[in-house]
Amino acid sequence: MTSPRTTLSLVDTDPAELPVDAIVIGVHSQPNGPGDGAPAGALLLASGAESIAAAFDGKLTETLALLGATGGPGEVIKLATLGTVTAPVVAAVGLGPEPAGAAPAPESLRRAAGAAVRALAGAARVALALPLPDDADAPAALRAVAEGALLGGYRFAGYKTKPQPARREPVSELLVAVPDASDATALAEVERAQTVAGAVRTSRDWVNTAPNELRPPAFADAVATAAREAGLEVEVLDEAALAAGGYGGILAVGQGSEAPPRLVKLTWTPPGGGNGKRVALVGKGITFDTGGISIKPAQGMWEMKSDMAGAAAVGAAMLAVAALKPNVTVTGYLPMAENMPSGASYRPGDVISMFNGKKVEVLNTDAEGRMILADAMARACSDGADYLFETSTLTGGQVIALGKRIAGVMGSPELCERVRVAGDATGEPAWPMPLPDDVRKGMESDVADISQVNAGMDRAGHMLQGGVFLREFVTDDVAWAHIDIAGPSYHSGEATGYWAKGGTGVPVRTLLHLVDDVAANG
Repeated sequence: MTSPRTTLSLVDTDPAELPVDAIVIGVHSQPNGPGDGAPAGALLLASGAESIAAAFDGKLTETLALLGATGGPGEVIKLATLGTVTAPVVAAVGLGPEPAGAAPAPESLRRAAGAAVRALAGAARVALALPLPDDADAPAALRAVAEGALLGGYRFAGYKTKPQPARREPVSELLVAVPDASDATALAEVERAQTVAGAVRTSRDWVNTAPNELRPPAFADAVATAAREAGLEVEVLDEAALAAGGYGGILAVGQGSEAPPRLVKLTWTPPGGGNGKRVALVGKGITFDTGGISIKPAQGMWEMKSDMAGAAAVGAAMLAVAALKPNVTVTGYLPMAENMPSGASYRPGDVISMFNGKKVEVLNTDAEGRMILADAMARACSDGADYLFETSTLTGGQVIALGKRIAGVMGSPELCERVRVAGDATGEPAWPMPLPDDVRKGMESDVADISQVNAGMDRAGHMLQGGVFLREFVTDDVAWAHIDIAGPSYHSGEATGYWAKGGTGVPVRTLLHLVDDVAANG
């Protein structure tokens, strides 16, 4: 099921004269007053709104303030223009306090654009006249505005069978006001933003799809079909191929379900082999997680349809890689299984032989993600990789430690730092975490090479246990990073910024930033 799509283009026409349904401008709050005797709380128009302000004879900020505008981040106030400009509606979006001597941060622009476009659902054509610097920061700012606007207009198509009169359609056409609409750099940024946002939206669609419609075989088919259309090399291992290949972890988790597991491999190879580096992306694809024999509580279990968000992000990122054509070989690995309780389920106490030959003692069948990831990561190392980035909704410990917006990162210190930098650049923050020796000691098994969780079922350092376990399946010559997105991958609250309710698409943009980084810098 595909969400409605939005188009975006550049314009350099005076925003006051654009034939659109609404024009978006930015406003800053001034909590300490502007320094000219005006009271604290006065509004300051952001750059880009000059011609709009002139059309209102200097009374625009006063009118917005009367309507309740404060300039707070993400706040949207709509004003009927009554013919003062071509657009019938001006939407003022808050950018927070004006940064001293600088343009707003890219993430501030990204969230503002998303909030404004979402608030203008029902309008067919919307223009954004937000502040864009004219210096070296201009491309990043334009990218942020374009991504935010495209993602803010996202809405999952859903399954309702009756018309919803109060449900307004997302904005279908977006225009971004820039100094020169024919500038090659600006056009390249918009083209990239459309590709990246399209990948994020695809990831969101997969996460939001009902789990009965996206069991492992169907998910594998959907990814494989999209990947072939994009020009990627595709390999799909079914249950027979997984058994022949020794993928004990994937098979164990999937054996309790009538829908058998899969492993999907997607490959982008640039002409001539690119810069010689090889990047592996691995994503957890548990299409639904009941916990298996170690069954979860019923409350909130329906959100476990999002336990495949890592695989959705990797699959969607690979589609974008095919379009962006980076100068580096990139291979995506998507292990998929449905963790169900049945007479055929794997059990606490089972010992599983993994792809790399290690024996794992199962103590908790709800620690299933690391089992399928371990096989996929071992396969990626076997195929050959210089860098391995794995992402998964792995542990509730990530949410407890870092909240619902910040991912936890574990692995090779240098690569974890690159992930942190990429997260800062894309607005998908991540924070490096340690892999302590005492956590590994607590996972010693009496009968196997390692237990999948602490042998005494101690949940202390629960997020770190996942990272320590996965480290066992990465060869010493591969730099790796595990990105735990249990919180950031799914937004159960009300829409905010460019996040809609449901799947967020995190960390598609981080993965693409990392691919670009490796392509440029090795």
